[in-house]
Amino acid sequence: MLNTLDLEGRPEDTRIVVAMSGGVDSSVTAALLKSQGYDVVGITLQLYDHGAATHRKGACCAGRDIHDARNVAERIGIPHYVLDYESRFRESVIDNFADSYALGETPVPCIECNRSVKFRDLLATARELGAQALATGHYVASRRLGDGSRALVCAADADRDQSYFLFATTREQLGFLRFPLGDMTKPETRELARRFGLEVADKQDSQDICFVPTGRYTDIIGRLKPNAIAPGDIVDLDGKVIGQHRGIVHFTVGQRKGLGIASGSPLYVVKLDAATRRVVVGPREALRMDRIALRDVNWIGDGVLDRVIGDGIEMHVRVRSTRAPQPAWLRAADGGYEVELIAGEEGVSPGQACVFYDAPSGQARVLGGGFIKSASASRVGRAAPCDALEAVRG
Repeated sequence: MLNTLDLEGRPEDTRIVVAMSGGVDSSVTAALLKSQGYDVVGITLQLYDHGAATHRKGACCAGRDIHDARNVAERIGIPHYVLDYESRFRESVIDNFADSYALGETPVPCIECNRSVKFRDLLATARELGAQALATGHYVASRRLGDGSRALVCAADADRDQSYFLFATTREQLGFLRFPLGDMTKPETRELARRFGLEVADKQDSQDICFVPTGRYTDIIGRLKPNAIAPGDIVDLDGKVIGQHRGIVHFTVGQRKGLGIASGSPLYVVKLDAATRRVVVGPREALRMDRIALRDVNWIGDGVLDRVIGDGIEMHVRVRSTRAPQPAWLRAADGGYEVELIAGEEGVSPGQACVFYDAPSGQARVLGGGFIKSASASRVGRAAPCDALEAVRG
């Protein structure tokens, strides 16, 4: 008989490790599972030198958060451990973050943290502790499939959905992970926190870049990758120098403000060339891309990707966490994979993720995704979206 977490056995005989960041979401996850009778163990990861970030609002996994997680664990009556993962986090997340920016990319450190630290290292620790599952406070859900494996699906609360940041989760990891908040809204979570008597019920949500104590990520990049702060030229689409900059790290594709250039019409960052330290700018229409080359693709849809891809798979993709999924095709190309955006997209930036979904909205299934290696526009004029879709369908 399956329990509420879709696991065999009674809750009291089922050990669950909960990743407790000190925020309201993970705290409610722990309290909820404890109230359902599970053998809950709370683990908080110390991920970076939190001295400067201890009192900064929105910092996650810092000193204040460790204190809050410990208090919640004591309140609900579960064992709680703090594990020092600073060196792992620095190597897997912070160093990669700096390297990516130095290459002219716009990285998403939360994805790497989930992939390399939480769902690899912490998951292994949970197994060592005899847990049957690792539960987190992410707003995403999983569903059992007919063959017993699990599918990752978007959260019921679309405004809180975190599926974009979890695309790199593997099938094996999905079998061990549980997301109790996936079918709840944020207000419902906070109400549960009040009902459980948790002091963090109204605590502010953490920020994305948790390890930047000052809020200025360029400080970290400048220390680790000084070349990324080196000055260079700002050029137009024809390569003409029209200005100077203080380092490509200060720019991202799609940026309009802060260019420091006087122009009769708005200019946007179209490309960052790390090799030449050039920032390429142009009109807004130059931002629209419809082909994306991917790296490090993770597939959690049905079957094996290389076997099912055929002439292409029709899907919906999200190219930034704040963008809505749009129609696209995934195809094999040059020994890797390429996405064709049916209607095109502005501001597609290398380093960001391109996440695959089987539907444009609702609790769509996550099919996987990859990191954006490069983006380009078709040389020929683009047809209207409906005409283009018919063309690729053949």
